[in-house]
This record gives sequence, structure tokens and C-alpha cells, in this order.
Amino acid sequence: MTKFLDARVSLNASFFNSISIPIPVINTPQLFAQIGLQTAGAGANPRVSLKGTITVQLPLALFQVRITLIRGTVPTDPIIYSGNFTFGLNGQPNPEVIVFSANDYNPPILPQLTYSAFISTNLLGTVRVGPESFDGFIVSD
Repeated sequence: MTKFLDARVSLNASFFNSISIPIPVINTPQLFAQIGLQTAGAGANPRVSLKGTITVQLPLALFQVRITLIRGTVPTDPIIYSGNFTFGLNGQPNPEVIVFSANDYNPPILPQLTYSAFISTNLLGTVRVGPESFDGFIVSD
């Protein structure tokens, strides 16, 4: 039987246009969310499920955003998810909502597992505008 261990939420911005955080350096990961999941009582086959959303205001150009989820706190820690999202010219700078989902099967059992979400872009002028959220839970057998 599956055993629930912990769930956490990182909510940086609840509403559209509630923040204005530029991404100042191209191709450099910027932390936008982080959670820690407690593993006390874990049995066999631990599994983590993660999901989130981030909204960016785009410059008027062909543009790419990369979302990277890692198990740890810095971009060089183990990657568990990486997704590229490409946006084209659409005549006006509309905000784009990016939704992602990832799983980490059989992570190491430590007192706490930390998961961090980073965003990077290939073009200056990208601004995080909200909403932004990141959440996850851990279960085991």
C-alpha cells in the first residue's frame, strides 16, 4: 500500500502581472522556486511528483525558455527534468504561461530532499510576471 510522506508548495506569485522580475543574463539559470520534502518513515520505492507554472513576458523575437528541475540547491546538482519551450513572433508581446510536470523515482532517502526550479532564456528582455508556483509530494511503498 502506498504511504504518503510529505507535500510542500512554493508560491512566488499568485496572480497574473503581480511581479516583474527580469531575467538579466542569457543562458544562465535563475532560481524561481524551491521546496524541501521530509522523508521520515519512507519505505521501499520512494517517488516524488512535482509540478509547477511560471509566466513570462516575452520580447518581440524568436525566443526560447528552458525550465530545469534539480534535486538539490544549485544548477550543477542532479537534473531530474529539463524542458525547452520555444515561442515565435506573434505580433504583440503576450505573456506565455509555461506548465511543467516531473517525477523522481527512487531518490536517495535523506532526512530532507530539496528540489529547485530554475529558468533560463536565450534572449534579454524576458520578464517573469506571475503567476509562479511549484509543488510536490513524496510517497513510498
